[in-house]
Amino acid sequence: MTEAYIVTSLRTPGCRRGKGAFAQTRPEDLLKTVLSAVIEQTPGVGKKDVEDILIGCAFPEAEQGLNVGRIVAQMAGFPDDTCGAVVNRFCSSGLEAIALQAMRIKAGWCEVAIGGGLESMSIVPMGGNMPRPHPDWAKENPDVYMSMGVTAENVANRYKITRAMQDEFAFHSQAKAGNAKAKNLFKEIVPTTAARYVEKNGRWVKETFVQTFDDGIRETTMEGLTKLRPVFAAMGSVTAGNSSQTTDGAAATLIMSEAAVKKFGVKPIAKVKCYTVAGCRADEMGVGPAYAVPKALKMAGLKVEDIGLFELNEAFASQVIYSMQQLGIYDKKELWSADSDKRIVNVNGGAIALGHPLGCTGAKLCAQLVNGMRERGAKYGVESMCIGGGMGAAAIFELCD
Repeated sequence: MTEAYIVTSLRTPGCRRGKGAFAQTRPEDLLKTVLSAVIEQTPGVGKKDVEDILIGCAFPEAEQGLNVGRIVAQMAGFPDDTCGAVVNRFCSSGLEAIALQAMRIKAGWCEVAIGGGLESMSIVPMGGNMPRPHPDWAKENPDVYMSMGVTAENVANRYKITRAMQDEFAFHSQAKAGNAKAKNLFKEIVPTTAARYVEKNGRWVKETFVQTFDDGIRETTMEGLTKLRPVFAAMGSVTAGNSSQTTDGAAATLIMSEAAVKKFGVKPIAKVKCYTVAGCRADEMGVGPAYAVPKALKMAGLKVEDIGLFELNEAFASQVIYSMQQLGIYDKKELWSADSDKRIVNVNGGAIALGHPLGCTGAKLCAQLVNGMRERGAKYGVESMCIGGGMGAAAIFELCD
């Protein structure tokens, strides 16, 4: 079985739903930008060389429906024989797309492919335009349709994750992201053309501008976080400040076989070592990484101590704290705080500061992780996230020499 190599992995900025730079930008245009960028930043490889494009999307309908993977491949100038498709595993959709392309390459069914993710939460609402839960199943097992915020409250209550712990984690996420933005550490970001519509002389006119940074990062304080009211339960602990931001964005990763790497003379960043998913109770879906990461480590023959860098999606502070506790990496002083120069978990902040564009997030975190591994010389990196409905997903990447 051949190896699957990540050659180039990029993302657009993540911008706030409704209020951010991409609120009026078509999702296809976000994806078009990053698909073109991964080719432009890979010398010697052309769009004609890509066999297939698989895009993760949590709500693939309306503007991001109609097989957006194929449509945007055409919009971006890939030839007719470059195919495209869409995959949905909710919050792991983007990582699922990368993993499926890697598996196809490992099986010898493909030589050059792109896996990515897309979500415009401004244009296609959370839950989609017309959610229709099955009425009989909703009575028998309503948990599978439960609000993610309620599941975060369940995790906090069941596993004694206090409000103070959640707010402290959120504070450090914002601090790490602010530091990374100030020092230009997000090397994986592609400057992305955005659109907005303004009224001029009684007519709506489209204007464009280039967005170069994540616009949800905030200068915050512990005092400010403690003043926020709970969102999902009157006496709860989950607030807007310690939850992920709903966000718009796209990301893409170019993956090649060993033969293709040699043919095109490219230097890959990392190998896709393994990928897995694990199930858990739907009403505490956030604990998914606590199950998926150990499963992936066992598959790879590795231990937690072998991992040099983690990207654990911060859907909610409560669930990522619990997952870190179970993995043995909840050491504030050493492993995750903004004050530590030894930190290995979400080193430049996470979704609380940078946003969680649902189907894009898995591909976005891949870009952040593998580029961070290269920057720091981390041999192994783990990416993981919880998934609506009661699942976790985890991938392990190995840095190339």
